[in-house]
Amino acid sequence: PPPRRRTPPFLPFPSSLPDDDMAAEFEQVGLAFVTYFYQTFDSNREALASLYRDNSLLTYEGKQFSGAQSIVQQLTSLPFQKIQHQIVTCDCQPLLAAQPNGIFVSVSGNILVDDSPHPMKFAESFSLFQDPANPSNYWVHNDVFRLNYG
Repeated sequence: PPPRRRTPPFLPFPSSLPDDDMAAEFEQVGLAFVTYFYQTFDSNREALASLYRDNSLLTYEGKQFSGAQSIVQQLTSLPFQKIQHQIVTCDCQPLLAAQPNGIFVSVSGNILVDDSPHPMKFAESFSLFQDPANPSNYWVHNDVFRLNYG
């Protein structure tokens, strides 16, 4: 059998909370995801495989990739050795109509690659879905990345 994916320890997203508590909860989960994602991306891009599934989709600078293997292959083949993400904004919303307890996350920030002193601006959006086998974990259904020029 294929190896089980090790999933990161994201926070639960209870659906029975009052509106104010629910807003705080999906914000907390989204921020925990963003922290984990970019720390992992900056240190070991191959480890991001645990966040994607066979039906995950990535659009990276207009090119589409489908499935965890294809997505991780794209991310690990990017032409730089060192990278550091600096998050400037992170906004989160629930995706209750599309996926119970799903979360939409929008991130903007700066990227420093290799030894360049000039950061590049980026924007990235994620649709996170709750893992039905382990409701305290989330996985990336959609990921859209763009560098912002100009």
